Amino acid sequence: MKKIVILVCCLLSLGLVVAQQNGNTSLSDPDPTIIGADSAKQSLREVSVDLFEREGAWNAKISPDYGVISARLFEGSPAGKEVLDDVQNQQITDDKVLGIKVEFFRRGINSFFITAARPIAIEGITKTISVWVVGRNQSHNLTVLVQDYFGNNFELYMGQLNFSGWKKLTVAVPPSPDGVHGIVQTSAYHGDRPGLRIVGFRVDCNPELARGSYYLYLDDLRAVTDLYAMENRDEDDMDDNW
Repeated sequence: MKKIVILVCCLLSLGLVVAQQNGNTSLSDPDPTIIGADSAKQSLREVSVDLFEREGAWNAKISPDYGVISARLFEGSPAGKEVLDDVQNQQITDDKVLGIKVEFFRRGINSFFITAARPIAIEGITKTISVWVVGRNQSHNLTVLVQDYFGNNFELYMGQLNFSGWKKLTVAVPPSPDGVHGIVQTSAYHGDRPGLRIVGFRVDCNPELARGSYYLYLDDLRAVTDLYAMENRDEDDMDDNW
């Protein structure tokens, strides 16, 4: 009996050590260095996808049976946002955010969409997607909508909006297991420019809270992408785009 007790204590201690070692990682903050890391050849870079600075670049819609929706730009920016170390982006102003206002007719099971005027392409193999959000402490759910290399549509759950103020939400892009199923970002048989496209976002509303007016703000859509294949392409290589 004493041996069993000692064994249980050892297992519990080991679990605590592992939990402490993994305390800085979570599903909301995935590590891009280990997502689909089947090769040591990676060149990871965090890139800006959209800063929500242009009028008309994003559209908002909801079923007219459930309410009305509007979208506009506002002056502002998350205080905790880190500036990208990118020379090209230093020439772009970043002082606006996208605001969404939904006026619900009644409570119920409904969703609304925030979509780009045209899908936004991300070069390389995308590992994670992140966006800064003000959720107004409502337990609605945010999902990012993407298209893969072949134009197939997928959705990735980013998290609940039950927090106050700005928060950075991040989701990992699961790699395709065989290059055919799942989110395929590259193919040896169909060209040489891998990538993923951002279609927009969907907010699934909590039926009990979908009433009155609801406000949502978005800023700084980014991605961590692997640019190894593009950066190490020979300058004299031909483009398979004819």
